[in-house]
Formats: sequence, C-alpha cells, structure tokens
Amino acid sequence: MDLEQRIAQFEHMCREDAENDMAWFSLGGAYNQAARYAEAAEAYEKCFTLNGAMSKASQLGGAALMAAGDTEKAADVLSKGYVQAAERGDLMPKKAMGELLQQLDKPVPEVEEKARAVELGAGEMVCSQTGRVGNKMAKPPFRGPVGEWIHEHITRETFDDWIGQGTKVINELRLDLSRDEDEATYDRHMREYLGIDDALLAELTAKA
Repeated sequence: MDLEQRIAQFEHMCREDAENDMAWFSLGGAYNQAARYAEAAEAYEKCFTLNGAMSKASQLGGAALMAAGDTEKAADVLSKGYVQAAERGDLMPKKAMGELLQQLDKPVPEVEEKARAVELGAGEMVCSQTGRVGNKMAKPPFRGPVGEWIHEHITRETFDDWIGQGTKVINELRLDLSRDEDEATYDRHMREYLGIDDALLAELTAKA
C-alpha cells in the first residue's frame, strides 16, 4: 500500500469516526510523510483537542508547522504544549518541545515541575512514545526485533491503548489478518502508533 492509499484510508477513518483521536494522529503522520505539513499540523491539533493526554501530538504538530514555515503559530503551539506536558509529567514530549522552541529562538516557558518520584518503582519504566511512567510488559508482545524493542521502550498501558486502536483499524479497514497484505497494513498502523518509523524499523530488521 503506497502513501496516498494510506492517507485516503486515514481520511476515511476520520470522516467515519471524527472522535477517534488516534485516527487523526495517524493521519497527521501520513500527511507529514507526504510533506503536507500544514495539513499534518491540523490533524495533530485535532488529535490533541480530542485527547489532551496526547502531548506527543502537540510536539509533532509544532514541528509540522515549523516545516510549513509558520513559525509564529508553531511557537504558540509548542509553548502551550510544553506547559501542558509539564503539568501532566510527560517528560519526553516536554523536552522535545523545549528544544524546538530553542531552535525557533523563542523562550521556553517557566513552569513548576509536576511532583513525581525521582526513582521508578518496581516494574515501572518511562514510555518512549508518551514520555509517561507506566508498567513494563512481562514479556515482548510477539517474537522478533520489533517485539523486543516494544518490550524495552513501550509501557503496557501504551500498548494496551494500541490494542484498542488496532481493533478499530481491523474493523474500519475490514482487515483479515490471515492475509499477508492485511497483516502488513495492521503492522504499519501499529508501528506508527508506537513511534517506530521506517528508519528505526530498518535498523531493527538489520539486527535480526
């Protein structure tokens, strides 16, 4: 499936279920890959409006606006996103948005850090996708280098969220996972949701 087909699928998902925050998130990612940065920013903004816990959407939306050349709006999105991420304790998106603001030569907001334990509790980890503390999965969700990476970088809570979104993907696209093409479509959606881009996938595959 080429990029334009994936964009069309995500657009259809958003039309059919306009309240599906992750459909908008995935659409933003597809637009971004197609260098349709202004549209990507709009999709990410819609995602964050629907789900204020998705600090990553503010980060990526701000970056898309920078790529589109709208630096003033990018600074506004990133500044607001930085404050919201700090309030939630979403460390990784907060750090990334601060760095983007510095690239724009804009001030990084001064915020009162959310109180949180300095040390992780037993079985806890910081999710590389959300930047939030959660529980580590007992074992990789499936075999292979991608499954191992997920086990090491993605919390159980984030992966459980993907399972819910993945069910929507299967139903919306009428996927039959016994077919190789449909399984590949499902896997791509999963990787996009969890932040495994093509470069990382190639790196992981090369290690197999």
